[in-house]
Amino acid sequence: MKKTLAILCGAIASAALLLPSVHAQPTYPAKPVDVIVPWGAGGGADVMARILAKWLEADLKVPFPVLNLPGASGMIGLSRMISQPADGQTLAILTGDSLMMAATPNPIFKLQDSTALAVLLRQPSGIFAPKNSRFKTWDDVVKELQANPGKVTLGITGPNTADDLTARYLATKKVALTGIPYTKPGERYSAVLGGHVDLLYEQAGDVRTFIDAGDLKPLLFFASKRLPAPFADVPVSAEFGYEVLLPQVRAVLIKGGTDPQRVKVLADSIERFVHSADYIHFVEQQLALPDSYMAGGQAQPFLKSELEALRRLLAAYGEK
Repeated sequence: MKKTLAILCGAIASAALLLPSVHAQPTYPAKPVDVIVPWGAGGGADVMARILAKWLEADLKVPFPVLNLPGASGMIGLSRMISQPADGQTLAILTGDSLMMAATPNPIFKLQDSTALAVLLRQPSGIFAPKNSRFKTWDDVVKELQANPGKVTLGITGPNTADDLTARYLATKKVALTGIPYTKPGERYSAVLGGHVDLLYEQAGDVRTFIDAGDLKPLLFFASKRLPAPFADVPVSAEFGYEVLLPQVRAVLIKGGTDPQRVKVLADSIERFVHSADYIHFVEQQLALPDSYMAGGQAQPFLKSELEALRRLLAAYGEK
């Protein structure tokens, strides 16, 4: 009897020792977390990723190496993120250009395969004129195009881009701009500054140097209400009844199905990041909306609604 009791007590003690290992949650993150930028180094998405990675490293005490995997308008890098295990060890940056590609039929990256940790940047798109342009206001552009449809050229990135779809939409409003594609930003900017095209479709933050120097001026922003200073006097599309916005968006994604506790660790750190001086300065430098940030609960439906809007525009105005 004593022997049986001793064996039973030993078994109970052994089980008690095992309990902490059964219920303990592994520390996360405990090893480096990759941050994929689906674009080349030096662009807005890359700069944002590096500022964020620096914060996450300091806040969560593990490395967050930034990996540039450009190609196919962001599809290559985003597909790499989706191909990894749903273990929280890989993040990726989504931009509006990539969202446009995700809106096409049979994309290699599908938004529903990811979870949004946050939207960090929203920049209204706009149409800009060089300082010596004959167009001083958007009304000047409208008047000329109503008299001579297609006579005004617009520098864009390429077919079926946000730029192109916006121009095609405006044509239905009797503002028929002729899009001239330049895939490289530098070529696009040189074209408008050199007088090879009349106007430029872009986000203000991407051409801030030219705006600050007085070489470019915005004539119109695609927004539902006027922007704060220094653009409070620039009209927005809603004032003309244009129902197209297509802002540049930069968001942080993780693979769908990742443990909610790991998602929360990252989302909470990003929530702290957006109150940092580095983030606030970045938003100001990019001339982005002051309220750009959207937490995951807002970001996910926002990105989905943007995706649906892009699909509608592609169906209506995209090249067949």
